[in-house]
Amino acid sequence: MTARVGVVTFPGSLDDRDAARAVRIAGAEPVALWHDTADLQGVDAVVLPGGFSYGDYLRCGAIARFAPIMSELVPAAASGALPVLGICNGFQILCESHLLPGALTRNRSLHFLNRDVTLRVEATGTAWTNRYTAGQDIRIVLKSGEGNYVADPATLDELERSGRVVARYADGAPNGAQRDIAGVANEHGNVVGLMPHPEHAVEALTGPSTDGLGFFASVLAHLADGSPMRAGAAG
Repeated sequence: MTARVGVVTFPGSLDDRDAARAVRIAGAEPVALWHDTADLQGVDAVVLPGGFSYGDYLRCGAIARFAPIMSELVPAAASGALPVLGICNGFQILCESHLLPGALTRNRSLHFLNRDVTLRVEATGTAWTNRYTAGQDIRIVLKSGEGNYVADPATLDELERSGRVVARYADGAPNGAQRDIAGVANEHGNVVGLMPHPEHAVEALTGPSTDGLGFFASVLAHLADGSPMRAGAAG
């Protein structure tokens, strides 16, 4: 049976269609989910796409965390049952919802960044990264104004100790993110937040590479296999 992956649209989302396309290219059925409906429609996994949910008023993702769709998503994700990938604004929403630790703040330069970046994948035991190898470099797109990942030292140390740093900027974080962190996972390995955009690197014609497709292929492999996730696994 074809996996069904929901893509949530909030007011201000702008990468939802790109995420749906990536899901389709990976071989799954994308399912449109509306922010104002507390119904996940029985999907197998969810992508929270990039954009400017609710205009990024207050803080990025601060209003989206209270959207009706999140009332069903948060407990399912927190239990470890539902794989969720938050990309850019979606990563911010996951942090605001306390599904992931830390926060995303203004870029160190105080300017919006739009460039291709090289990431080094570290945690390969998650639902979204199991098709990569530990230490693999991938080339995808970064485009954000508030992508500077921050957390207190104890939280950063715990992420390092438990192997929950999913990816780092291989050439140093252009946004100032602490310890060059580009993405993190929760303790179950089913929830991943990533600041750069893998959905913009799934076709050679339009992206800097096809390296981003691995995130979407990974969740399909996880759903097909049904094996437990290990966020700290190196391969």
